[in-house]
Amino acid sequence: MNPSDPRVRLVVSGGIGTIEVSRAPVNALDHQAQAELRAAAEEAAVRADVSAVVLYGGPDRFSAGADIREMSGLEPVDMVLWAGRLQGAFTAVADIPKPVVAAVTGFALGGGCELALTADHRILSPEVRIGLPEIKLGVIPGAGGTQRLSRLVGTAKAKELMFTGRALTADEALAIGLADRVVPRDQVLTEARAWAGQFVGGPALALRAVKQAVDLGTGTDIRSGLDIERTLFEGLFGTQDQLAGMRTFVEQGPGKAVFAGR
Repeated sequence: MNPSDPRVRLVVSGGIGTIEVSRAPVNALDHQAQAELRAAAEEAAVRADVSAVVLYGGPDRFSAGADIREMSGLEPVDMVLWAGRLQGAFTAVADIPKPVVAAVTGFALGGGCELALTADHRILSPEVRIGLPEIKLGVIPGAGGTQRLSRLVGTAKAKELMFTGRALTADEALAIGLADRVVPRDQVLTEARAWAGQFVGGPALALRAVKQAVDLGTGTDIRSGLDIERTLFEGLFGTQDQLAGMRTFVEQGPGKAVFAGR
């Protein structure tokens, strides 16, 4: 670890936390970057001044994924620990209990695609190439790609993309639901911050509950999912935001509530 040369950092401004990956030349995620990514995600998760999170790799690239040079020299016993740290870092991002948007430029391949998949919303620039090419290295995605991509675009399409390892264009990603919007490169970060900004000052506990209900519920059967939804719904009653939201709705109409995030 080199604290004087961070690869990933959390920058907070105006209620938005931006997790910036910065490791020239391609934002490869080595051991240090993985640890810093996890730390940034865990910090963003608990900070009261962070309402939403942007994942960003810079104006020219998102991430080329895991550091293949570092990975290729590992013994099998070392890979057990390395893979656990890598997957754990990505899980920490996926577990941020706030809206998360990936601002993707350039390329998002392998672990870069997997990092984008941890977000709730993905905004791409037109020149983006995104995909999971691990099959070309004789391995499979190991940071959540097989699971998150399948849940997002369906098993048949996910298998085809991982079988072939081909990279999608931004328009192709948009067509299958891997991307939510495609905007010019110089607008990607601005649009991502605007998306995140709509949740600043919002009902934080309700936003957290939405994310939990969807993420936990879609991983189980419909009846169990409904139980999760009901439990989270019930748990919001008595919160300051629920009381304020319903009181102002009755007295003033919809959209007038001022939320405290509690």
